[in-house]
Amino acid sequence: MAPTQNQSKLSRTKVIAGGKQPKARIQRYLKKQESQLVEGARAALLLKGIKCSNSMSTILKDMRSMKAPNAKLLTKNNMIVPFDDAGQGSLEFLTTKNDCSLFAMASHNKKRPNNLVMGRTFDRHILDMVELGVTRYKSLADYSGGPKKRIGSKPLMLFCGDKWHLEGDFKRLQNMLIDFYKGDPVDKFVLSGMDHMMVFTVADAPAGAVAEKPTIHQRTYFCKLKKNPNGEKIPIPYLVNSGPDMDFKIRRTQFASKEMWNLALKQPAGVKAKKTKNHTTNIFGETIGRLHLDKQDVDKMQGKKMKSLRIAGKNEADEEKAALEQELNKEKNGLGMEFKQTYGFDEQETEKGSKRRGGKKN
Repeated sequence: MAPTQNQSKLSRTKVIAGGKQPKARIQRYLKKQESQLVEGARAALLLKGIKCSNSMSTILKDMRSMKAPNAKLLTKNNMIVPFDDAGQGSLEFLTTKNDCSLFAMASHNKKRPNNLVMGRTFDRHILDMVELGVTRYKSLADYSGGPKKRIGSKPLMLFCGDKWHLEGDFKRLQNMLIDFYKGDPVDKFVLSGMDHMMVFTVADAPAGAVAEKPTIHQRTYFCKLKKNPNGEKIPIPYLVNSGPDMDFKIRRTQFASKEMWNLALKQPAGVKAKKTKNHTTNIFGETIGRLHLDKQDVDKMQGKKMKSLRIAGKNEADEEKAALEQELNKEKNGLGMEFKQTYGFDEQETEKGSKRRGGKKN
């Protein structure tokens, strides 16, 4: 039977404390290492492989500049082969020691020149890795006279091409790139903080060419905000090439299994948004609510009596009264004609004769 989370924590505490009662410093360290509901920016560990050329070292330095301050660069070469079990164990040890959940390792050899391996860990174990072959690179030093991003700013990321949402390898690579460069999680975004943009474009091979993996073009731009000529408050961004720019292809991949991936995507109950009944959101982001009310009798509802409504009601009552009188007169005339046909004289003449006889008696 596997130990519980509390049992694992106690055993780890004893190992760190040397079998004795842990000190307050060790307890604070363990509490800091525990999982949190809302985590900050994920740190990245940048290291060199067995052999690393100057160009690949430049890529690591530029990645540290783009990822700063959440990046740590190791300058020494490491005897690590990432896709071997021993190499993955070394990567897990280094990422745990340096408290980093992301890593990138650069190497160069005859079989795989200009090689860059990017990956991430989950629960101190390798989650997934992607091996990239760099074919072209333009560093930050090549744009020495241009504007640069601020330290710690978040990039705008744009992925162009159908393969990003149609093929599985590109989906995972897109998720990894976003996880690598997204920075600190925020609720609101200040417009002045939008200072750089990263564009990843998948270029298909030309028609008739030998079947090979498509090339991915990474371009980085500085967003320069200028006054809107139309007089609006929102400024217009102008893009200026600022680097680094890189072209690469996917060589090898090692992605997590479906069970491990679902476990990594699992969110605690405190983070999940509570579902609100009868609330829906349309494609424009507008919230639509549905109200359930009893059937309303409009005739019995009391509204505000305005002068125009009173005049209209009076006119309507007069019309109804005139129509009723017209109907009664029509009915009375019909009865009179029927009486005359039956008795040969009008009912009104009978009433007049009776009045005359009554006058004689008097």
